[in-house]
Amino acid sequence: MSENKLSNVPLTGGLGASANPHRLSPAPGSPEELGAFARLQARLPQLFHTVGTDERAEHTVVVVPSLSMDPRELAKVSGVHHYEERLLFYLMLLRHPRTRVIFVTSQQLSPTVVDYYLHLLAGVPSSHARKRLLLLDCADASTKPLSEKLLSRPRLLARLREAIPHNHSAHLVIFNSSPLERTLAVQLGIPLYANDPALQDLGTKSGCREVFREAGVTFPDGFEHLRSADDIAEALAALKTRNPSLGRAVVKLNDGFSGEGNALFFFRGIDGSSHAERRAQIRERLPGLRFEAPAEHWESFEEKYQQMGGVVEEFVEGEGKRSPSSQCRVNAIGQPQSISTHDQVLGGPSGQVFLGCTFPADPSYRLAVQDAGLQVAKVLANKGVIGRFATDFVSVPDGQGGWTHHAIEVNLRKGGTTHPFLTLRFLTDGFYDQASGDFRTQTGTPKYYFASDTLQHEAYKGLLPDDLIDIAVYHRLHFHGPTERGIVFHLMGALSEFGKLGLVCIGDNLQQARFLYRKGVSTLNREVGIEPTPPGEPSTH
Repeated sequence: MSENKLSNVPLTGGLGASANPHRLSPAPGSPEELGAFARLQARLPQLFHTVGTDERAEHTVVVVPSLSMDPRELAKVSGVHHYEERLLFYLMLLRHPRTRVIFVTSQQLSPTVVDYYLHLLAGVPSSHARKRLLLLDCADASTKPLSEKLLSRPRLLARLREAIPHNHSAHLVIFNSSPLERTLAVQLGIPLYANDPALQDLGTKSGCREVFREAGVTFPDGFEHLRSADDIAEALAALKTRNPSLGRAVVKLNDGFSGEGNALFFFRGIDGSSHAERRAQIRERLPGLRFEAPAEHWESFEEKYQQMGGVVEEFVEGEGKRSPSSQCRVNAIGQPQSISTHDQVLGGPSGQVFLGCTFPADPSYRLAVQDAGLQVAKVLANKGVIGRFATDFVSVPDGQGGWTHHAIEVNLRKGGTTHPFLTLRFLTDGFYDQASGDFRTQTGTPKYYFASDTLQHEAYKGLLPDDLIDIAVYHRLHFHGPTERGIVFHLMGALSEFGKLGLVCIGDNLQQARFLYRKGVSTLNREVGIEPTPPGEPSTH
């Protein structure tokens, strides 16, 4: 067990006779565990009221940023184990003087990275914040989800349990919800502020389509709950029969994410005179699917499709196509709320892989996207969902000066648009204006940002977080509190090994935010000797 504790305050109770690391807990998934979880979740409304009405209320936030997802899909993301760092913006909750944060990671965080976030706190001395911060790690770089690592270490789990004060409220914050996080909440004895794992099917590609249908929003023609290559062929043939002019369709794994579980099928050459002939032609051509993930191939994709299922749907075509996203939240008392809109920056072979985002979405359609996302949120709230999630759209001009928005998927978890928005909110203490779709600071000034998780280059490898901070300070790239402008870095732990970095570039308008991104990239490139500098859109250079 490895521990990095930034506080001189002793843990509550210690690990003496009163702390049994092997205490009996309900079996995972058992009726006893489900009952205990339900009782813990019943605390959330009161916790929500207390914290929401009194910012000086004593409160402990336990952050376990476990990516509890299919490891084969996670393996497609470079440096994915460092994505736990995307939730480090929660350290900015320490600006509240009586809030404690316990942050658990797979491996020990660089002290430079922790210092970086603590120095972003406005009006709170770092020394005061440090006394209310506890960092724990599992000293485990394996591909297992963090929650699984923690549950398999009873002594570390006991130390975490003992560190949670019993005299005031606490809750668990995660990246995505699975049965592992339910078990973790029960063993810690605190509620989980996230979706009940029993409802996780609502966030699959098949579940999304059912939600869209119930919400009455537009979504692509297609089929869900498919399991086999024969199912895929039948669905593709049926789409071609319904729409003879259809040029291509997309095949999606139910639990794929960031677009890397998608593949394209091209109908060119499918000319059978009957449905059966077309289906046979399609079945023979399935190994030639064009996969969004570079290392994916048919044998692997088919195996995962049989295990997790998936969907087939029309690929939305159109000149001037955009990819907006509507972020919503269902709070602890079941109220659905719109909290932001973004335009996604996509890449990959057919433009389905998430690379970054701009906030807010284009003013010509942001409120329409916000409204469609809220319709989805209302359906999810009625089904018992709580927490943050995003509905992604593909939007095309309708030829009459407007747009048609096709709902594509619901990310029933924190995603690529969560951490930049909450970074802006926590830095400025501002608010999202639902009437305009803008974000405004305490002084009423609108703020915009350009964010990316995927700035990457071989030449960046070997740069340490300290090197990055030196570069940012020397060139005045860092976020400046008085002006509320500048760059906030994340994924700094992935820089040295993978040459990968994330940026949230905050400005007074979108042009300024994009300029900050281009300035940050060009500055970093000059420092490592890359010429010429790449264009100002996020990419894997």
